[in-house]
This record gives sequence, structure tokens and C-alpha cells, in this order.
Amino acid sequence: MVAKLTDVAELAGVSPTTVSRVINKKGYLSEKTIQKVQEAMRELSYKPNNLARSLQGKSAKLVGLIFPKISNVFYAELIEHLELELFERGYKTIICNSQNEPEKEREYLEMLEANQVDGIISSSHNLGISDYDRVSAPIIAFDRNLSPRIPVVSSDNFAGGKLAAEQLTKAGCQTPLMITGNDDSNSPTGLRKAGFSEIFPQAPVIHVSSNFSPLRKEMEIKSILRNYQPDGIFTSDDLTAILVKKIAEENFTGSKDVKVIGYDGTYFIETYYPQLTTIKQPLSEIAHLLVDLLIQRIEDGAKLEKSYVLPVTLLAGKTV
Repeated sequence: MVAKLTDVAELAGVSPTTVSRVINKKGYLSEKTIQKVQEAMRELSYKPNNLARSLQGKSAKLVGLIFPKISNVFYAELIEHLELELFERGYKTIICNSQNEPEKEREYLEMLEANQVDGIISSSHNLGISDYDRVSAPIIAFDRNLSPRIPVVSSDNFAGGKLAAEQLTKAGCQTPLMITGNDDSNSPTGLRKAGFSEIFPQAPVIHVSSNFSPLRKEMEIKSILRNYQPDGIFTSDDLTAILVKKIAEENFTGSKDVKVIGYDGTYFIETYYPQLTTIKQPLSEIAHLLVDLLIQRIEDGAKLEKSYVLPVTLLAGKTV
């Protein structure tokens, strides 16, 4: 079996990024570290990729995309928009599916750095600030506070939460609640809760983990409907909203008329479940801005603002 750069890193007890720096003679490294890497390369008969080395000093025209779950409809559509935008600007993409696992996210970061990508767009947030600050490539975040130095693009989460609550008010809801995923109070998505709570300060906000299996999630939602008997529900994503409506109609006679509002408004929802009332994020505009900001950083070293917020709109359906 042909040895890989990661095999050299494991044998030498260093990161893949360090191996890449030894090969390309980039950055400061101690003589001891260089010797360990070179000995590991000899032992494994590792041969550096000459094509990759020939790109040293040139742009590889590669961008890494790190997302928490690419099977999620919203992320899948955003990634498609990003790939198209990047391709039109002359860049290829490496898609990394972190699956909410910190170690997987860390390994992807190291891999992207070792492959000397020109930049990274990330919407994953399992790691600490130091992990992202160590990366030399420009990074733009979507909906995540990764580090004080990394710009963040997001939809107007606060306005979205407030708009959803206002629609439930207009529908006459007296006992509303919100169902959200993992606690994201330190990220822009947490503002959906803040906007909702501004209109309904006493309404419960219940976390149902994004890591739950479909069966466990269904059990949690049944329990919420049974215990709280809400007449209106705002969920932090569309798929949960669809599941809530389905469970209410099939299992709770008194909850059949519960008003439900989701958040995302993807093409999938507009096409296959248009009856859902939801807060629509401007996916195409988000992707365009993410790519434009990243390329400004890559090609011009531009100094950017910390935060960029795009407006949301209401997609009126029949669930409210």
C-alpha cells in the first residue's frame, strides 16, 4: 500500500500540516521535528506529490467547505450554490462533512491546511477558537462564530424569529412555544430564539438535539405536544416543522389545528411541501456573498467587517 502524508504524520507524531511544511520548507520548524518527519518518510518510503509541490508559491485554486451534515436539505442546497459560485470564479471545491464530530472537524482542518487550499468556508462549530486561528488560509464563516478574526455571514436570525412570532400572534395563538436544535446561543442562529422571545417572553423554548435519531426526535416531539398542548409552534428548521405537523395530525386530535412555522425556505420546501409556512433564507445571495468575501481575502487580502446580515422573508403556507 502506498504511504500517505497522514501515515507519515502519525508515525512521526506530528500533524499533517507539519509534514506538509517540512516537505515544502515552509515556516519555522525545529531541527528535531524536521528530522522526525524525514525519518518517517524514509521508513514508509513516502514520495511527496511532485505536482502538488510544483504548485508551491502558486494558487491551487482550491476552496474547502466544512459543513456539519451535508445530508441536511438546507446545507445540501447551500453547498450546491457555493460550488457553482466558486466554479464560475475559477475555484474547485473540497467538501468536508464534519457530522458534528470535533475530531473529524479537526482532521478536516488539518487536511485542508496540508493541501494548501486557498481558502475555507465553514459552518461547523465544534472546535475552539485556537483551532481556527492556527489555520493560515483565509476563512469565512456561515452562521457560526468561529473566532473574533473570522467574518460571519448569516441571514437576519433575530428578525426571522420575531417575524415567526408575529405571525403566530396574528393567527391568535395564546400558548405558543419554540422547538430548536442544539444550544446555539453563542452563534447567530441563537438569535432566532431571541427574536421569538421578544414577542413571547414567557413562551417555552425547548431544545431537541440535532443528534437525536429520527425515532428519538419523534418521541421528544410527542412528549412536547402532550405536556405543553401548544396552539402555535415555531421550529428552527423546516424539517422539524414538517415532523411536528405530521405528529400533531396523526396522534393528537386536539393538536390537529396547531399553527406551525419553520425556518429556511429551501427550494425543496417550496417545491415539495409548499403548504408549510416558513421563514425563507436568501440562499443564492448568501452563497454569492460568502464566495465574494472569501475571494476578496484570497486575492486582495481585503480587510472585512466582522458580520454580514442578509434579510429574510415570510413564505406564507397553510400551516398558519
